[in-house]
Amino acid sequence: MVGAPLSGMTDLGFDPDFLTVPAPLPVPPAGTEVRELPFTHFTVLLRPDRRLAVATGVNLDGSRLRDLDRGDDWHLEPRVPEDEQVGPEVYAGNDLDRGHLVRRRDPVWGGPEVAAQANLDTFSYVNAAPQAGLFNQGETLWLGLEDHILTHAATYDQRLSVFTAPVLATDDPAYRGIQVPRRFWKVAAWSAPGPGGGAAVLAATGYLLDQSDLLTDVLRASAGTPPPLGAYLTYQVPVADLAALTGLDLGPLVAADQLRAVPSDASADDAADGPPNDAPDRWRPLQRLQDVELGR
Repeated sequence: MVGAPLSGMTDLGFDPDFLTVPAPLPVPPAGTEVRELPFTHFTVLLRPDRRLAVATGVNLDGSRLRDLDRGDDWHLEPRVPEDEQVGPEVYAGNDLDRGHLVRRRDPVWGGPEVAAQANLDTFSYVNAAPQAGLFNQGETLWLGLEDHILTHAATYDQRLSVFTAPVLATDDPAYRGIQVPRRFWKVAAWSAPGPGGGAAVLAATGYLLDQSDLLTDVLRASAGTPPPLGAYLTYQVPVADLAALTGLDLGPLVAADQLRAVPSDASADDAADGPPNDAPDRWRPLQRLQDVELGR
């Protein structure tokens, strides 16, 4: 992995020891070329051949969050060549949004200057991926899930480590010189009391959003003609299935999964093919946030 710190920045990069138990960044498959780019309270692992992140990790301190004006200062990342990142030309004249991977509000905590830098850092193009314009609408979609995670951390002054990225599949549709991801994954991790009140243990829960149906309409639609809302599907899924879909080594996150056990006949091949036939039992569709399972 290649990366260089930004001069003068503090609180730089994702901290795998941010929780009371280790929660390291995902590890891409052997032989995958990756640029490791640390920002304020988060890190982006950029895959230059796809010009998109293969993984991101952010540390979120719910007791020190700051509410800053959003801004909209999207900028190319100076530490990597322009042809290794998806820039503004992909998002022009269509219904594709520059979708934050590390959510803008998650790293915005700490002192005023640090929080302001974190806010700005999230607008780097390497922290974005093309998302259909309606991607973030509704509590059952990505925005609702992200609000749920952030609100939980703020309410309980909890520390979280959150990992997010697109699923970079070989058959993603081609568009303007890139391949647009059809799915996005997220894992939230925290420190939980051990059995019987013993030493803290790592806990995690995984999610997948599939925008395949709507994305097809978006890429075909003429400029300025938004398509109707299609079949967005948000699932809570076993972290092991996310590892199978992405090819990433998710380390201790797999064993820390709080979703009930995967059926014994499930396989990695099933996960790689998409929602399996037993999806109601294994990939839990989220119709409302109360459907999220956070305990075994």
